[in-house]
Amino acid sequence: MIYVMSDVHGEYQKYLNMLELIQFSDKDSLFILGDVVDRGSEPVSVLKDMMLRPNVFPIMGNHDFLAYYLLSKLGSSITGETIENTLEVDEVQDILEWIDDGGASTVAQFQKLTPEERQDILDYIAEFPFYETIDVGENTFILVHAGLGNFRPDKKLSEYSAADLITTREDPDRRFFDNEHIYIITGHTPTPLISGKPEIYHSANNIYIDCGACFESGRLACLCLDTMQEFYI
Repeated sequence: MIYVMSDVHGEYQKYLNMLELIQFSDKDSLFILGDVVDRGSEPVSVLKDMMLRPNVFPIMGNHDFLAYYLLSKLGSSITGETIENTLEVDEVQDILEWIDDGGASTVAQFQKLTPEERQDILDYIAEFPFYETIDVGENTFILVHAGLGNFRPDKKLSEYSAADLITTREDPDRRFFDNEHIYIITGHTPTPLISGKPEIYHSANNIYIDCGACFESGRLACLCLDTMQEFYI
């Protein structure tokens, strides 16, 4: 079976519980559509588990992208002195804004790693693609964190910028393709902000699967592309 989930945001126990719920095995594939890190208490634990599973395929999210950039800037040691001595003023501001937006948990776990483990984590995130396409039966699914920003019907996926794919919020009710068998699956925008409910949102061949796992009233969602069955933790 082929599964997708998104915006785990450091909710390690929910992530493990979801793998148990779907009875995830070596015969299955799981695509995680970005924002593995930040906010929840164990983002590095999620990453380390993903790294051990050859059938788990990450896609870049805006939080992952920013974490990679800023943690790479900080290098092997993360202290107040490091920040002050190695970063420009605007980079320090970026660090502070990131920490305020959930990055504190990522930094806290990252600090506890050895230099070798830190580099392994950074190398892993650096390889996250910005999108994937997958065919299941007669349907084609475009898997991307935020959506297809600055969309044009004739625009190739490779022509979209990082910002188009990981930060832009599109109209969830807009139909992008005339072909009824092409679906866009995204995270990024929590579905409670769209429908008022922490459940997967379907509209005009758009499927939003970020159900706010890191929020008190949210849930971690997973969708099976073979059956379109929805799972929640």
